[in-house]
Amino acid sequence: MPAWILALAFFALLTACSSQENTAVHLQGESMGTTWHITFLPNPRLTKDAKALRTDIEAILVRIDEQMSNWRKDSEISRFNQAQVTEWFPVSLDLIKVVTVAQQVSQLSNGVYDVTVGPLVNVWGFGATKKAEAKPTDAEIQAALAKVGYQKLFVQEQPPALRKAVPELYVDLASIAPGYAVDLIGEYFVQQGITDYMVEIGGEVRTLGKSPRGDNWRIGIEKPVDLGSAVHQGMLLINSGLSTSGDYRDFFMENGKRYSHTIDTSTGYTASHSLASVSVVAENATLADAYSTMLMAMGEVKGKAFADTHQLKAFFIWRTDKGFETYATADFQPLLLKP
Repeated sequence: MPAWILALAFFALLTACSSQENTAVHLQGESMGTTWHITFLPNPRLTKDAKALRTDIEAILVRIDEQMSNWRKDSEISRFNQAQVTEWFPVSLDLIKVVTVAQQVSQLSNGVYDVTVGPLVNVWGFGATKKAEAKPTDAEIQAALAKVGYQKLFVQEQPPALRKAVPELYVDLASIAPGYAVDLIGEYFVQQGITDYMVEIGGEVRTLGKSPRGDNWRIGIEKPVDLGSAVHQGMLLINSGLSTSGDYRDFFMENGKRYSHTIDTSTGYTASHSLASVSVVAENATLADAYSTMLMAMGEVKGKAFADTHQLKAFFIWRTDKGFETYATADFQPLLLKP
């Protein structure tokens, strides 16, 4: 689940005035329970004005919300979750694409990443059913855990449909749907002839081409603190997707212990490690979204080892008694900006 990336603020901080910047178009709004910001450079091929582009963008976001939001009882995924059946359930092609990627990442991570984590997310109070206030009982956790498992979810491309192995299976796409929405908008921009853009939705980012000042897009990764916001590390994002997951925005405290929304699907309990956030760059925002959630669940030790072994572009920030420590994989290091 994404932590906030200071994409827009950091971009503004680092962008110098130029003739190109004067022509840049900035759009922003709210959707999917969060905010979105877009900056792009128009070109002669563009036939639509900013108002028409905004209308199309909002239509894409509404479509994804209607398909993949667990907070909407009438969304496609909610209707699938509510259907206590094990027959094939017809869904949209968008939903099939997202679940297919999710299942691939689940297999790669041996179930550390798992979109069927929904029953655990809900019992811990981080989902759409109730607000996190107190740790659930061990019995409640075990009952929810019994309903979890990506192997219990099946995908059919033609005709597009999903199927459960157990009627109680509950799919939560919060860790991947925003990234997919970013990618759809990026693809839409290319169709419109826009080849220089930055799209950001709730911290998921995708860029193409050059920034308004004529160089690569610059993004700020947020310092993982509970209150306020500040840039911890600047980076370049070059024709790629970026996602940051963290434990510092969605959590609750009980008896001096911190319980975050990151859940270990092997035990059913919230993750127990010192990792505060992890940022991942991938070929698209959909993959980056899923990968960042996966590495966040693994923690700093296993996550770093996994990222190195699989040559992922990842940047880790974890807590120590002396403050924060960081680690960038070999493929991420060239993207780092010097202070």
